Amino acid sequence: MRAAPRTPIGGLFLACLTLALASCATPPAKLPAPAPPSREEAAPGPTSTHPGLTLAAVGDIMPGTDFPENILPDDDGLSFFDGVTDVLTAPDITFGNFEGVLMDGGEPVKQCKDKRVCFVFRTPTRYARYLQLAGFDLMSLANNHARDFGEEGRSSSMAALEAEGIHTSGREGTVASFVANGRRVAMVAFAPNVGSNSLNDPQIGLPLVSEIAAAHDIVIVSFHGGAEGNGAENMPFAREIFAGEDRGNVVEFAHQMIDAGADIVLGHGPHVVRPLEIYNDRLIAYSLGNFATYYGISVEGIRGIAPILLVTLDDEGKFVAGKIEPTTQVRPAGPTLDPEGKVIRLLRDLTTAAFPQGLLEIADDGTLSRR
Repeated sequence: MRAAPRTPIGGLFLACLTLALASCATPPAKLPAPAPPSREEAAPGPTSTHPGLTLAAVGDIMPGTDFPENILPDDDGLSFFDGVTDVLTAPDITFGNFEGVLMDGGEPVKQCKDKRVCFVFRTPTRYARYLQLAGFDLMSLANNHARDFGEEGRSSSMAALEAEGIHTSGREGTVASFVANGRRVAMVAFAPNVGSNSLNDPQIGLPLVSEIAAAHDIVIVSFHGGAEGNGAENMPFAREIFAGEDRGNVVEFAHQMIDAGADIVLGHGPHVVRPLEIYNDRLIAYSLGNFATYYGISVEGIRGIAPILLVTLDDEGKFVAGKIEPTTQVRPAGPTLDPEGKVIRLLRDLTTAAFPQGLLEIADDGTLSRR
C-alpha cells in the first residue's frame, strides 16, 4: 500500500454517452454514488502464499444472447471456456469485461432503430456460474451494453456474478474490494456512459482512485473507451470521437489514474487490441480486444485474436513480469489458445510503433519484461 498517491497530472475530458455498436434510449437518472470501502472493509485475510500478486486479464466477454432471438451456444455455454480455463484459473485474480447483462427475461431500455448496427445483449443468469468455473474473480460492468436493460439489468448482472463470488464494479461509485493472496485489492471500472464511473470527468475518477489507494495494497483500474473496429488498434494520442460520441483520451486517462494511485490499468472497448505501456513502473493495456464473444460481435480478422494478459506485480504494485497467452475465436467454438501467436506479433508491433522509446519488451513467445 502506498503512503500517498502520486500527484495527478493534467485535466481529462468531457462526459458523454457511448455505445460500442449502436445507440440507446435516454436512460433514467443517475443513482447516488456510494462511498468506497474503508480500510476495515478491506481487511487482510489469510497470510499470502507468495510475494506480490498474479493477475490474468482479458477483454470483452459476451457468451451468447437470448434477445431478441436465442443465439446461445449449442451446449448452453457449458464448454465455451474449456480451451482457456487452465490459464484463467492459475493466477490469484482473473479479470474480464462483461458486454451485456446477465438477466432472465425483461424488456430492454435501449431501442435500436437500425438493427444492422445496433445490438442488445441479454445472457441468462446461469452463465455467471460458467464464468466462475472458467476462473473469473473480477468483472467490469462499465460499458455501453451494461445498461441494455437499464439499471435493473445491471443490478441483475451484479447479483448473478456476486452470487458466484465474482466481484464487480461499474455502476457509479461502486468499487470491488476484496483480499487476494493476503493483499487488500480494489478494482474500479470506468466508462463514458451514464450511470457508470465517469471516464471523462477527472473530478470523479481522481479522488475516487486516490481514496481507495490509501486503503488498499493493490488498485486495479478498468476502462471502456476509445474508437472501435479495424483501424482503432492505432491510438491517436488524442480525444477520440466515434459515431459522433466522445470516447475520451485514453492515454491521458490511464496516466492520470496511475498518478492518482492505480497499480495497473486495463482497457477494453475498441473490439481490437491496442498497445501496452509501462508508465511510472505500472502496466497499462490500452485494449485487450474481443476475448469470448459469441455471434453478435464480429470476430473477423484482427477482431478475432486477443491476449490473456498474465502479470506479476510486486507488493507495491509495480510491474515485475508478464506474458501474453495468445487466443483466437473460430466460431462456433469459444476462445482457444492460438499456437501461431498472432496477437503476440500484433501487440509487439503496435507497442513499438506507439512507444518507440518505451520500457516494455515483448519476446517472440509473449514474455513481457522491462528494458
